[in-house]
Amino acid sequence: MSEQLTLPAETRDRAGKGASRELRNQGRVPAVVYGANQEPLSIHVEEKLLAKMLSTGHFMNSVVMIDAGGQTTRTLPKDVQFHPVTSRPVHVDFLRISEHSKVTVAVPVRFTDEEESAGIKRGAVLNIVKHEIDLSCDASEIPDDIAISLKGLDVGDSIHISNVSLPKGATPTITDRDFTIATIVAPSALKSDEGDTATEAAEGEGE
Repeated sequence: MSEQLTLPAETRDRAGKGASRELRNQGRVPAVVYGANQEPLSIHVEEKLLAKMLSTGHFMNSVVMIDAGGQTTRTLPKDVQFHPVTSRPVHVDFLRISEHSKVTVAVPVRFTDEEESAGIKRGAVLNIVKHEIDLSCDASEIPDDIAISLKGLDVGDSIHISNVSLPKGATPTITDRDFTIATIVAPSALKSDEGDTATEAAEGEGE
């Protein structure tokens, strides 16, 4: 399961571009905590610590405990805005949640057992259609990733959501179709070889 993070914060009284720019110059990132039928709470957090959490790759599907003004609030990151040039985080939105809230998260896909895929052994390529799957799950049971085995898959095979074993209680947010997550695609060289073989066989039959 995804780990729980704690992010110290300070409340902020001033709003506006000028105040936000001043905070960023001090190595802080403006943020807001909203939801749960409560007033939004404007805060700011340390940029270095936030950047460290972002670098894990699991920040957006981790429960983040915001510790501000002596009070701790359970949240889920909903949006991080980055500077278009420097890629530094410039603003974060956090959604208040309860311990067992039903939440929607984008969970990364991780593929395993490539060495046991007949297609990949023959030189085929794994074409990833979805790098993440949007899941609805309990806030206390958010998975780090979804592991999908490639064992036994050959050229032309596809992996659909119906083929994936999801964690208990987790369901895909897309329910109206059996969407594709990845396919095993033949590279042009393999296609050419197979095409030549088929042509030779046809010519042989015609003799």
